Amino acid sequence: EGDLTLDDAALERVREIWRTGRNRTIETAAGSLFVEVLTPPHRCLIIGAVHIAQPLARILAMADYAVTVIDPRGAFATAARFPDVELTQEWPDEALERLRPDRGSAVIALTHDPKLDDPALAAALRSDCFYIGALGSRRNHAGRCARLKEEGFSDSDLARIHGPIGLAIGAVSPAEVAISIAAEMTQILRHSEAAGAA
Repeated sequence: EGDLTLDDAALERVREIWRTGRNRTIETAAGSLFVEVLTPPHRCLIIGAVHIAQPLARILAMADYAVTVIDPRGAFATAARFPDVELTQEWPDEALERLRPDRGSAVIALTHDPKLDDPALAAALRSDCFYIGALGSRRNHAGRCARLKEEGFSDSDLARIHGPIGLAIGAVSPAEVAISIAAEMTQILRHSEAAGAA
């Protein structure tokens, strides 16, 4: 009961706990203090309501991601194909401007269409999202990077894009590709969290 006053050192430890996102008990002059970090769920913004996006959205929802599928093509982005998923038929760059990906967000481009994927990837590169991935072969990825470089992105910027997307597990079916993507996202997320906690 009463007011809790923290000295500067304790406040800094609380800020560090908030940055790492991990609950912790700290000792203060007033005694033990449990700091619980409440953060929104991670988000995944999927560009392209394509066949791989269907199992990927389900897998990520099971992993407690807030999933949004973005595709201006109304025939693809339907509630029948993506039940229980937020859908938008905006152009990807407009949707990302509105949704504002942050460090708790992943952006995944799946359309193979430069007029949809490239603007989304450019918007993702301008954010601090933890994961950016794009479907396609190494050759397609090289072409994508060349186009983005012409837009002014550096090699270090482009290195943030995981392409070909997903862990190399020999995936063949859309569900297997989705598993490889979700696994790579998890690997990147957890490694970055561990690095932040160190």
